[in-house]
Amino acid sequence: MRNRGAALVLFLGCVALAADALFAPAPTRPQAQRRTARPPGKPSAGTPPAVYAAMPEAERIAIQLDLIWIGEYNGMANGDFGEASVAAVKSFQKNNAGKETGLLNPDERLRLAEAARVRRQRVGWQIMDDRATGAQIGLPIKLVSQQRPTGAGTHWQSGHGEVQIDTFRVPSVTLAQAFELQKKQPPHRKVEYSVMKGDFFVLSGMQGLKKFYVRAHEKDHEVRGVTVLYDQAMEGIMDPVAVAASNAFEPFPTSLVGGGALKRKVEYASGVVVSPAGDIATDARAVTECEYILVPGRGRVDRLAEQEGVALLRLYGARDLAPLPLASEAAPRGAVTLAGVADPQAQGGQGAVSTMRAEVTPGTDGVAIAPAPGQGFAGAAALDADGRLVGLVAPRPQVVAGPGAAGAGTAALIPGGAIKALLAKQGIAPASGRAGLDGAKAAVVRVICVRE
Repeated sequence: MRNRGAALVLFLGCVALAADALFAPAPTRPQAQRRTARPPGKPSAGTPPAVYAAMPEAERIAIQLDLIWIGEYNGMANGDFGEASVAAVKSFQKNNAGKETGLLNPDERLRLAEAARVRRQRVGWQIMDDRATGAQIGLPIKLVSQQRPTGAGTHWQSGHGEVQIDTFRVPSVTLAQAFELQKKQPPHRKVEYSVMKGDFFVLSGMQGLKKFYVRAHEKDHEVRGVTVLYDQAMEGIMDPVAVAASNAFEPFPTSLVGGGALKRKVEYASGVVVSPAGDIATDARAVTECEYILVPGRGRVDRLAEQEGVALLRLYGARDLAPLPLASEAAPRGAVTLAGVADPQAQGGQGAVSTMRAEVTPGTDGVAIAPAPGQGFAGAAALDADGRLVGLVAPRPQVVAGPGAAGAGTAALIPGGAIKALLAKQGIAPASGRAGLDGAKAAVVRVICVRE
């Protein structure tokens, strides 16, 4: 990842002035060298801006987010695929010995998605609900493992404070008042860039020997914000993280990260047996804040570990469980079979394993699954043609550009590589071979999370 020390200040200017020339949409006037006339305001059909404009907005945003993570783009992930976004694609192609067309072919798109996933995994990237402020934030959990409440929000930091992230909530204050206060506090903060526009403001600069930026929004006389602070020596890692964190910050969300389902007292999900010892992999969000976790007919299970969206559960004393082999490919594409246990309400109180066909394609949350399965399929198995595990189903609320713009639910694929990495960390060898559809269904179980 290239050093992009100056990129953060440039990005913050983009956040505040998204219409500026640097990150503006592609030129809408005809280019002088083209002989074929076209209506003003519309690029020709073969140009990258026109091709991207024909894509679903969610896919355009997904590409921008992936480009941010590999350090090629430092703008807004809003689906506005202008000159800066196309230039970032060309840079990615150049760095991967590809033809600099500005348009991603299917192999390049998968390669980009995988490269971004690896970088997210390295820092432990997670989108979380900050209960202290009510905002949603993106956090590099592996870098800021220490957490404590503050008077105005929540504080996360690394072991020695090299990286610090704070949320804050200030009621009964105007945006202008919060803006001026953040300029002056703490006293040794040196603001190098500041802008206030509409319902938000951005500040950046130096705080002692650390780089900082602040992003805050106002609604109904309340200001919510996030501050990112890190050593200059960390900028190679943290500059892309900071850009991603700014894009992920949702000050006034309309739904929980888990789509609201995590509030249910009893949560039904699916899990996949991944070792003969009784280890079960499932979607981590489906088993968050559980008082206890059950596998019907088997009893209680312990939650051993979590990594990259995967939770590993342990069912002790199990002797007749056949683990599901993991596929070797890192970036699955095309048709898959989903095997899971639907919510009891969907099958008259029963708990049978059911299957459905789906397609996996690059999307806003790594690899998207369409159509999205119903309730109970969180943690369900995604299978290849040989019945091997290529990933887990992770239901997600629809995320579109703009605060509070949540919609219908979608589903993402937690890749098999994330499962394999978690097993390796626990010293567990994954199964291999071919299971077939019947064998795969036998390795799928219902998981029940009971909350207080």
